[in-house]
Amino acid sequence: MGFGDLKTSAGLKVLNEFLADKSYIEGYVPSQADIAVFDALSGAPSADLCHALRWYNHIKSYHKEKGSLPGVKKPLSQYGPAGVEDTTAAAPAAADEDDDDIDLFGSDEEEDEETKKIKEERLAAYNAKKAKKPALVAKSSILLDVKPWDDETDMAKLEECVRSIQLDGLVWGQSKLLPVGYGIKKLQIACVVEDDKVGTDQLEELITAFEDYVQSMDVAAFNKI
Repeated sequence: MGFGDLKTSAGLKVLNEFLADKSYIEGYVPSQADIAVFDALSGAPSADLCHALRWYNHIKSYHKEKGSLPGVKKPLSQYGPAGVEDTTAAAPAAADEDDDDIDLFGSDEEEDEETKKIKEERLAAYNAKKAKKPALVAKSSILLDVKPWDDETDMAKLEECVRSIQLDGLVWGQSKLLPVGYGIKKLQIACVVEDDKVGTDQLEELITAFEDYVQSMDVAAFNKI
């Protein structure tokens, strides 16, 4: 398992393809697996790698909570698609001050085993409680207007980037292009969300992160189901 060399375009392409149908490296919530892969990157993936860029921006938003995310970091060779060998160059050993300079999240104190155990128990309890929730959940139907920068923006690529956002409780629906003016068209796309899992602020943050294609996002319609 692995992604090849994550510091090269080839490795980032493997990561992008791996995340095409996944929100996270492992499971359905951010974890230390995401932190391990995030820390191995040299920076944000390019805009054409929309799945990897969507994941990168999402995990980056957890920088203040990285130490509290569940799981235990494993070697990069234990993540990713089967049949691909990890060749990412390890960062050279250095003093603690150097480590602080290259840590994309910033330093945190090491957690002892007891603290990790407590957090894992709390996560298990949370998942168990979540599994017992009634089948009937509150949902909303949302119609979003996504505007490009100009008439030269690749609207097919813009829609691909938007649909690459995959969240628990989010289902994308139909879409169409509507004229705005001066030859510019906007993407109008429908989605259904579970209210306690996905919000419009979260969708706006993730969609506008594709800044090479997206100028802004507005809610055109919002209805409870």
